[in-house]
Amino acid sequence: MNATAEQTGRPIDRWFASYSGDHRNATNQAIHVVAVPAILWSVIALLWCIPTTGAYFRPGIWAGIAMFASWLFYYRASRPLGLGMLVAYLLLGALTWRLHLALGTRGLLVLAIAVFVAAWIAQFIGHKIEGKKPSFLTDLVYLLIGPAWVLSKLYRRLGWRW
Repeated sequence: MNATAEQTGRPIDRWFASYSGDHRNATNQAIHVVAVPAILWSVIALLWCIPTTGAYFRPGIWAGIAMFASWLFYYRASRPLGLGMLVAYLLLGALTWRLHLALGTRGLLVLAIAVFVAAWIAQFIGHKIEGKKPSFLTDLVYLLIGPAWVLSKLYRRLGWRW
């Protein structure tokens, strides 16, 4: 973090401080660094599989709408994190598009469900090790905070400010 939550008063800093408090164990953190992006991708892929109708809608439109809406949340919370999430969404969207082409809707759906279930199992194992309940059980906004928290860990590793 480039400043403490108390100093800046930004909501993102308060969310990260609270989220970090529930994720102090190194094993739990390592699990989250893998499982949170896997869950994010699986949700994108699941949304990609929702059928569309009409000539104007194509596969992936629902995923695109969800990615855009959540990107607005990230960008308003922190421009550097918002830009990082934009890159993440572009990469995850491209991956999902390629997998959809290769596997078809049914294959993508099966893969997304498998990844979603496995990643959530890993998350709950991490929280069992941690001895704390997942943050989203206190406030659903933490479902959005998790991916940004993982990205902020990458930013810190690279020496970037967010």
